[in-house]
Amino acid sequence: MTAFGQVVIGPPGSGKTTYCNGMSQFLQLVGRKVAVINLDPANDALPYDCAVNIEDLIKLSDVMVEHSLGPNGGLVYCMDYLERNIDWLLAKLKPLLKDQYLLFDFPGQVELFFLHSNAKNTIWKAIKKLDLRLTAIHLVDAHLCCDPGKYVSALLLSLSTMLHLELPHVNVLSKIDLIESYGKLPYNLEFFTDVEDLSYLQYHLDQDPRSSKYRKLTKVLCDVVKDFSLVNFSTLDIQDKESVGNLLKIIDKSNGYIFAGIEGSVVEFSKVAAAPLDWDYYRTAAVQEKYMKDDEFMKMMEPDGMYPLNVLAKMADDGLKGKESFSC
Repeated sequence: MTAFGQVVIGPPGSGKTTYCNGMSQFLQLVGRKVAVINLDPANDALPYDCAVNIEDLIKLSDVMVEHSLGPNGGLVYCMDYLERNIDWLLAKLKPLLKDQYLLFDFPGQVELFFLHSNAKNTIWKAIKKLDLRLTAIHLVDAHLCCDPGKYVSALLLSLSTMLHLELPHVNVLSKIDLIESYGKLPYNLEFFTDVEDLSYLQYHLDQDPRSSKYRKLTKVLCDVVKDFSLVNFSTLDIQDKESVGNLLKIIDKSNGYIFAGIEGSVVEFSKVAAAPLDWDYYRTAAVQEKYMKDDEFMKMMEPDGMYPLNVLAKMADDGLKGKESFSC
């Protein structure tokens, strides 16, 4: 029987465990039975009840002592050990497949998901053996948008992970409610969620002496992201039901859950596929209005991001024309 779920990944501190806890509570509220699978051997303080815990198979602390490894080497060893003992995981998952929605909580060591193959092999063996439909949820801390250099790094990490895992993939700016805690964004939130023309970041990167030295390298890296045109971001405030619900809609489309209850009629599938779109632009605009302080010009903008003609005329009268470019 086909089961659906999410593979939750992301850098340390991006909110993976908090996400699994919040998402599991939300899924139960909307009537789904949920099983959380903890595959992070370093996560010994779980806020949720897990149906499967990797610590029943192997513990990071034991690996570090026995093999004289640090935390990073220990996590790689644990993932290798899990891959070699995949039958243990499959046996634990089989009883959950009938009616449970699966949430896999993975470690925060990013090289496991864009460099090493052990985690990828484990995921794909489970998908093939158990007929799973999984979406990778890649969490990135939203405050990285406040630093252009860190934002470019997050883009590269997201792209590398997407290409390596080869799963349906949703990149998420987590902790969106704290996005301006570390500074003001240089552009609209939509610029960062849609990953628009990255050349506009160059000016801000040049203001930092550390970044300006690597101007050519940064431009090439941005061109790589642009050429693939795969990366964009959804936003998430895990404490906001509407935010979690909007993200779940995207996930359900990506892993096919929205088709799960439909009998094999082409007409019924077409109705779901052709359902009205909830345009991400308006959703992003609502998120910006809720969590970010707009400056004077942002408040004058129309919902489509352009300035009204009367505002443009006023700017011209004030001598702003020629200093900045505006859409009209």
